[in-house]
Amino acid sequence: MEKIIAITNQKGGVGKTTTAVNLTACLAELGKKVLLIDTDPQGNATSGFSVNKLEQEHTIYELLLGEAGIRECIIKDVMPNVSIIPANVNLAAAEIELIGIENKEFILRKEVEYIRDDFDYIIIDCPPALNTLTLNAMTTASSVIVPIQCEYLALEGLSDLIQTVNLVRERLNPILDLEGIVFTMYDSRTVLSSQVVENVAQHFPDKIYETRIPRNVRLSEAPSFGQPITVYDSKSSGAESYRRLAAEVIARK
Repeated sequence: MEKIIAITNQKGGVGKTTTAVNLTACLAELGKKVLLIDTDPQGNATSGFSVNKLEQEHTIYELLLGEAGIRECIIKDVMPNVSIIPANVNLAAAEIELIGIENKEFILRKEVEYIRDDFDYIIIDCPPALNTLTLNAMTTASSVIVPIQCEYLALEGLSDLIQTVNLVRERLNPILDLEGIVFTMYDSRTVLSSQVVENVAQHFPDKIYETRIPRNVRLSEAPSFGQPITVYDSKSSGAESYRRLAAEVIARK
């Protein structure tokens, strides 16, 4: 059975796209067929697989506006076992253009129904905001993974997000679940990182992934080369961490 996971956090700069790209790559490396859907107008997940976002005729924007079908929008085999629905800056206009459209929160879900059986995993990279794009991701997904940066305000942002997930489950998508919480930019040498993990663990003991994604220069460099970390530096600590995370995600299925 396929699994649809939204990678989401209303805070920016927490490693959300990094997690979406590298989790996708690591699941694919383990032999899973993965579709990555980029719903962020910045299109960084698209660029993360060396797809030129400005040259794409059919993107998530055309899909949401009904100007293209989902199969037209999928770019197949950007690397072995990985396909992608790209995004670019045009997507920023979708919020306005969808005003007045009936059931606009369910557009992506209806389209994904046509292709969901073609993949083992569908990973959705969400924008760092609660808007129509994020709601489309959450109504489509069966669960969410929340990347959290190890900083003081992490728990505050997490509480807001859990409220949102609960609200979406209540009103729009009864099967939506919190898949797990993954700590990013983790530095075992600092007291702060340990405190944040401890704090979150008190509130969500069963939802935390054992894998911590470390602060890693190679992880930061990889996007500028349009490569997931498994390609850019396969032996780095960042690559090994995302491999362990992928194994945990598969184990929870």
